[in-house]
Amino acid sequence: MLLSSPGWALFVSEPVPADRVLNERYPDAGFLSERIESATGKALPYWRIQQAGETVAYAFETNDLHRVPAYSGEPVNMLVFISPEGDYLHAQVLEHHEPILLVGIPESKLHDFTDQYTGLSLTDRIKVGGNRTSGQVQLDGISGATVTVMVMNVGITRGATELARALGLIEATERVTLPASIKKPVDVDLSWQELTGEGSVRRLHLKNEDIREAFSGTAAEGIDEVPQDQSQETFTDIYYTLIDLPAVGKNILGDDEYAWLQSELKPGEHVLALFGNGYSYKGSGYVRGGIFDRIQLLQNDLAISFRDLDYIRLQDIYLDDAPDFSEMSMFIIRDHHGFDPGQPFQFELLVRRQVGAIDSVFTSFKGDYQVLEKYLERPEPAVVEPERSLTEQVWYDKRIEIAFLIAGLSVLLAILFFQDVLVRYPRFLHHVRTGFLIYTVGFIGWYCAGQISIVNVFTFLQAFMSDFDWQMFLLDPIIFIMWVAVAVTALLWGRGVFCGWLCPFGALQELINEVARKLKIPQFELPFAVHERLWAIKYLILLALFGLSIQSLALAEQYAEIEPFKTTFLLKFSREWGFVLWAGLILATNLFQRKTFCRYLCPLGAALSVPTNIKLFDWLKRRDECGKPCRVCANECEIQAIQPDGTINQRECHYCLDCQMTYFNENKCPPLIKKAKKEKQRLKASGRLIEATEVN
Repeated sequence: MLLSSPGWALFVSEPVPADRVLNERYPDAGFLSERIESATGKALPYWRIQQAGETVAYAFETNDLHRVPAYSGEPVNMLVFISPEGDYLHAQVLEHHEPILLVGIPESKLHDFTDQYTGLSLTDRIKVGGNRTSGQVQLDGISGATVTVMVMNVGITRGATELARALGLIEATERVTLPASIKKPVDVDLSWQELTGEGSVRRLHLKNEDIREAFSGTAAEGIDEVPQDQSQETFTDIYYTLIDLPAVGKNILGDDEYAWLQSELKPGEHVLALFGNGYSYKGSGYVRGGIFDRIQLLQNDLAISFRDLDYIRLQDIYLDDAPDFSEMSMFIIRDHHGFDPGQPFQFELLVRRQVGAIDSVFTSFKGDYQVLEKYLERPEPAVVEPERSLTEQVWYDKRIEIAFLIAGLSVLLAILFFQDVLVRYPRFLHHVRTGFLIYTVGFIGWYCAGQISIVNVFTFLQAFMSDFDWQMFLLDPIIFIMWVAVAVTALLWGRGVFCGWLCPFGALQELINEVARKLKIPQFELPFAVHERLWAIKYLILLALFGLSIQSLALAEQYAEIEPFKTTFLLKFSREWGFVLWAGLILATNLFQRKTFCRYLCPLGAALSVPTNIKLFDWLKRRDECGKPCRVCANECEIQAIQPDGTINQRECHYCLDCQMTYFNENKCPPLIKKAKKEKQRLKASGRLIEATEVN
């Protein structure tokens, strides 16, 4: 069963003491170790961080408040800092037992992940990856370690929420305010003066005196200042608005241009329009680096900057009473920022003065904006629904993949149950099997990373002998379902169904060999006596790995790299050259011999073959003549799983059904051909007897 992803090897990080992190983050603060009781009576240990007698933060270890086992079976312990205002300040990994370093993912990505919490509110509904939905904050996950970071998210958010509620930083029950939407359509004719008068278009007007005062007392004081007699003249004059508001956009742009702008926007995107004279709000930084470094849009904890891809040049204003401007621009506020038009925001202008060859001093000026209520539609605040458990969330997020996987497995079950019918149509069945192998490689292997490994067998055995917990195995639904499929098919038909139909690496080898045969590449087969003895290699590898797993699972997982599954499917050959070379060599052998690795080296195949004798049915048919004297099936078996005496070795058979196609083929199976010939002779003799009787 599953505890770690395919071939993952255990990595135990060096624990970082919480005291060290506390002192690094707050070197001049005092730390009070305290406990508080939650609403359920649970004791919650935490640190109160004080500076100058005031509490500036609280900190807790996730292992103390909410332990959630990750892939390794151990939780990721983190030190989380929250503010008295109910915001996340920082989160840092103290200790983990995750295998991410040994699958090509640097440990630093864990720290990059935790950095995303800084500035978020404890009342935010935080989700890792997937599609962003209303009322949720989406964090970037780590490819190849999705469940690990989901576990970390649960530990951080639930621990922080529980402590914050106990401390009274947030309410015990919350209502989520959903983002407002812009009311459409709004057909109203407004002039420039009316738009500015009602506040739909706002103005940021700065004089030279304002700039001089802003830089007073800084290193830039006196630099690039205008003469005193020009202090009351305009430094910059900028009008700003959300131009995707129909009442604004239709009047400023005209109906046609506004309709075009709407067609360019994705759901959840908005447009900031700027009209300016004087100091350029665009600057020249976007020409060099693609970033407009003089402007920002601020909303709550958001600081939205704009790039050249967000910029649309505005050619003209449709209103006759609008002033003339030297610069007119539109900037798209992308949907991933989470901007809410129903919340107040600020337009910020940054002004820079150069104080040296590379040094400069910045100051900023802000203008407030609030969309008028008459232009908004506000949904009713939603009561926070009970959060799904981690397992439920993982299965919910994978529901589409699960549906396609179950559909594929259903097709396979239908093939197996009706195999006696399908084998009578060999051409059709061959196409069906090839299509299914492509599905196994593409969908199960590369898309779902559903390649199971000998590591899964060892981790299941270890969990079974210690504190067995189904929740740990349910964290990856794809692997869990694959193991259920292995168990069912092995019980009914033997292990060959997995090796011949459901193993992505086995399917990839078979497809490579099919292409090689079509290209007329010569095939090489060992004498059966040699081939039979080489079977033992994979069982010896299995025994060696099993022995290592008893001593050290971490060591066994490292040596399990003899399976190239992780390199091929989880990392898609993006790792150190030695692993890639090994996987490439194994795959290359299939140009000359079908499934060499499966035959002689695969420890997973060896492990699955151990309980072969307990299968309930023997659905592969044989005749007395098979092997004595008929050898057609044995000679045609492309993995040499049929003994010279005609017996199918169930421990080596991959259930490809080729022998069954021959078994029912009256033009190919010698016993059937002989039987048909005898029947023909009998009918012919019977016909001569009838003719003789009629003559008499």
